[in-house]
Amino acid sequence: MKTLKYTIVKSESQYNEYCDVLAELLTDDQKSKDTLDEIELLTVLIEKWDAEHTTLSEANPIELIHSLMLDNKLKAKDLVEILGVSKGLVSEILNYKKGLSKDIIRTLSGYFKVSQEAFNRPYKLKNPVNSHFRDASVMNTPKGIEFAV
Repeated sequence: MKTLKYTIVKSESQYNEYCDVLAELLTDDQKSKDTLDEIELLTVLIEKWDAEHTTLSEANPIELIHSLMLDNKLKAKDLVEILGVSKGLVSEILNYKKGLSKDIIRTLSGYFKVSQEAFNRPYKLKNPVNSHFRDASVMNTPKGIEFAV
């Protein structure tokens, strides 16, 4: 009987080992068909572990972006290029002053390979209109709402 090279990931150490192997395989410039199959298999096994052990549902969309930026060693200026928006808008998004548009959600989802639903959840924005109140915030709401002063 043939011994399997890879099995379903059952521990965090095995997960980390598979991630390291995958990273090494991806750096190889000359990929044979067997190597491409191995990359595909490792990706499926790693994604299965991620889906079962990730706590993305607990993070608000901005916390998620910060976490993904940290994991991928990205800075705000990198998000400017990825999203194709101004650095001012990226700053406002990361500082809870602007909400995520549908286009930005789609772009983030595609770039980070995370479902759009992870970015499309309500979260509190800091609103300058009511910033004079202690702990003032509003939910990420549609534009056009008038505020009483």
